[in-house]
Amino acid sequence: MLIKSSASTAFRAVDSLETRLVHAGSDPRQQHGYVNPPIYRGSTVLYDDVAAMDTSQADPLKRNLPAYGRFGTPTSRGFETALSELEGGYAAVVTCSGLAAITTSILAFVQAGDHILVSDSVYLPARKFCDSLQVFGVQAEYYDPCVGAEIEELIRPNTRLVYLESPGSTTFEVQDVPAITGVCRPRGIVTVIDNTWATPVFHRPLALGADVVVHSATKYLTGHSDSLLGAVVCTEETFASVRGAAIRLGQCAGADDVYLGLRGLRTLGVRLRQHQQQALELAHWLERQDAVSAVVHPALPGNPGYELWRRDFSGAAGLFGLVLDPRFGKPAVDAMLGRLRLFGLGHSWGGYESLIVPADPVSHRLPGTWRGRGPLLRVHVGFEDIGDLEEDLAAGLRELTVTQAASVASDRTAA
Repeated sequence: MLIKSSASTAFRAVDSLETRLVHAGSDPRQQHGYVNPPIYRGSTVLYDDVAAMDTSQADPLKRNLPAYGRFGTPTSRGFETALSELEGGYAAVVTCSGLAAITTSILAFVQAGDHILVSDSVYLPARKFCDSLQVFGVQAEYYDPCVGAEIEELIRPNTRLVYLESPGSTTFEVQDVPAITGVCRPRGIVTVIDNTWATPVFHRPLALGADVVVHSATKYLTGHSDSLLGAVVCTEETFASVRGAAIRLGQCAGADDVYLGLRGLRTLGVRLRQHQQQALELAHWLERQDAVSAVVHPALPGNPGYELWRRDFSGAAGLFGLVLDPRFGKPAVDAMLGRLRLFGLGHSWGGYESLIVPADPVSHRLPGTWRGRGPLLRVHVGFEDIGDLEEDLAAGLRELTVTQAASVASDRTAA
């Protein structure tokens, strides 16, 4: 069977993911033969006549282009078509950032008086947004990401939405998505899940029962740390609500950012496989270091979410957590981070470069979540030579140990 759209190459049902990554969202026949779709920069669209204008105005979702720049262009529609194809969704909505994708998706379904359940391990800005909904009469309650089907015990008569992120942000808990969606769907509770970490290359949440998938396309989808972009992929049942919310909220993305996202899809499979290989090799190396208490990586046997990861994912990304021995204090950790040469100290991730940042789950998670554990670092492994990365971290760990020893000696002298 052929799957066709006006903005994409025709696919066969047997076409592999790799083939779809290369061709989705582009049709050279509609692009004067050019492989890449052009960048459409524009706001005003001219109609042929009043009848055409009236037809466009009558469609509240503005599905037919052109209409007006904020409602999309052939460039943004190409990206939406491609991502929807890859996720196995009905349609997608592009936004200006990953957080915008999250906020738009939640606001599409909730109203005053509603109760929402949010994984305790979600991206911190998403958590802050959910907290802010209280002033509009929406109550957010945080649940243990490992709860699985027992989430049923937390559901109230007014529970409208469950928000998941798997693996969780910074602490990488893997959720039992089929168990949670199996509880929610018969009750009419919408499930929204962040799939930024795995992307559709390694994880397909819609196939596991989720209703809406959100992406910070800033990260792996674009892949070069040079754009801000978000996207929401919907089922047929949820698309109208999300698209309508995006229009009401004025959501749109810049033409150049959308183009970079569409271009990034072409190499997504190749890049993620390299991220996976590099990260796993470095994770195994870190497990052997004396200063390291634990490596938090879903694809490592022995990690709490390993069995769920192996069941529901086909691969692992380049982002994981590193727990240092509890004896190390903040001055020693700061000295370690300052010593690193290749691992940049910077937010975001998903690009070609390696990054590392300290994380503090104690400050905002449910009580007792991180009790008794050492300092946590979030590591993103890029494409530098793995030997160079190991050497860089080895130097940092030596600095960590030396600084901590000096601090202890100083305290003893002062006493």
